[in-house]
Amino acid sequence: MTKAHRTFVSYIDKSRDFYAAQGYDAPYRWATASTAPFTPLSKPLSERRVGVITTSSLSSDSALEPYVAPSLPAPDAMATDHLSWHKGATHTNDVGSFLPLDHLNALADDGVIGSLAPRFAGIPTVYSQRRTTKWAEHIRAWFAEDDVDLALLVPL
Repeated sequence: MTKAHRTFVSYIDKSRDFYAAQGYDAPYRWATASTAPFTPLSKPLSERRVGVITTSSLSSDSALEPYVAPSLPAPDAMATDHLSWHKGATHTNDVGSFLPLDHLNALADDGVIGSLAPRFAGIPTVYSQRRTTKWAEHIRAWFAEDDVDLALLVPL
């Protein structure tokens, strides 16, 4: 197979090579969407409830299943060591830098957004379209219970 020259790590080529080495007959199929799941707001943002989805976990025990937790007070810490991020160049000691619950609550207080949802959702970082689709249904249901108008995905 001829690979295109890239000056960075070729995640696509590495994934194809990995799946081929595992004995799969077909290369990895990347997720695609023929239509974007975005809808223009029919009401101003100042009248909308915002829900947050994170890929960080409350604890290392909760890293494998989707979950919801109270948005306020925001957690003091999250379990992030199991996730891929440049641990030498940065840290996750400031929860607000990757889970902006307090910031969104301040925006609600200022009238920029209608409100912050009472719960935020967490979804594991896995590379399975089947699991991600299944877990997205859990989050959709939880956000429907909380009357969330729009979701903000904040991956770590």
